[in-house]
Order: sequence, then C-alpha cells, then structure tokens
Amino acid sequence: MIEAATRTRYTNVAIALHWLIGLAVIGNLAGGLTHESVPKDMQGVVMGLHKATGITILALSLFRLFWRLGHRPPPYEATLAGWEKTTAKITHWAFYILIIAIPFSGWLMTSAGGRKYGLSWYGLFDIPFLPVAQDKMLAAGGGGAHENLSFLLIALLLLHIGAAMKHVFLDGDGTFARMLPGRG
Repeated sequence: MIEAATRTRYTNVAIALHWLIGLAVIGNLAGGLTHESVPKDMQGVVMGLHKATGITILALSLFRLFWRLGHRPPPYEATLAGWEKTTAKITHWAFYILIIAIPFSGWLMTSAGGRKYGLSWYGLFDIPFLPVAQDKMLAAGGGGAHENLSFLLIALLLLHIGAAMKHVFLDGDGTFARMLPGRG
C-alpha cells in the first residue's frame, strides 16, 4: 500500500464513497425540499425514498468515516495557501458531521413522531425505529435539526463545489483530479 505522504490521489474506496454519497445527498436534498410539491398521492412514495436514501447515506457515511480514520488522505497540493488548507480541513470534517447528523436526526424525528408510517429500506426490509419514546417535542427537535442542518449542508455543498471549480478553472492545479474516478 502506498503511504499517504507519497500518494497524490485519494484511495479508490474514498473516491467511490465521495461520489456515491455526494450524489445521494444532492438527490435526497432535492426530494426533501420538493416533496410537498408532488401530488398528494405520491408524497408518501417520495418520503419513503427520502427516508431509505437517508439511512443509506448514514450507513455509507459511517463507513466512510471509519475508512478515513484508517486511511489518511494524500497531502494537499504544495500551491495551496495556508487558509485554503485550513478551510478544506474544516469543511471536510463539517461534511462528516452533517452527513451523519442529518440522517440521524431524520431517523429520530420519524422514531419519536408517532410512527404513523413505517420505515422501510426501498421496500426490501423494515428499518427499526430508534429506541426512543414517542414524543412530540423530541420529534419536533429532531425535525428542526434535520431541516436546519440540511440548509447548512446546502451552503457547505455550494462552498465545496465552488472551491472545486476554482481549482479547475482559476488555479489549474491537481486538487480536483485527486478525487476523480478512474484517473490513475
């Protein structure tokens, strides 16, 4: 295995998880923001997909966190300024916190919120509710965290995508290529 200090790219597992989780997060944010605009008879389907995808994001994010703890990323490009390195570190750890806290808070909201609707993983099997009492205040707290953290995640995504585009179009450095699939 190549040491992180000499690697110029993330591991294939880290790259796959980055793009898989990123696309799932963007899709789930879209579903969460627009579910009330679909016909009433389809809202349950959209929310069922939203919840199943959220649980998937949670599982993949936990795996990604454990992968990251055992596999150091490659060093930053030498051309990055100190503030860029610091911002990147803060942003990446904030992503880990949010992509775990948002699905967990949604699961908490669903578990404490009366359990009117089941929790299923794409209709293949049931997901157990968290072992919490059915409590309107707890459900509201989970829902508030879920919504507010999601808006924070949108802002962080815009910052992340903007920084990636800066590295491609303005800096022309290899930062973006470090996370591209299939680029050996």
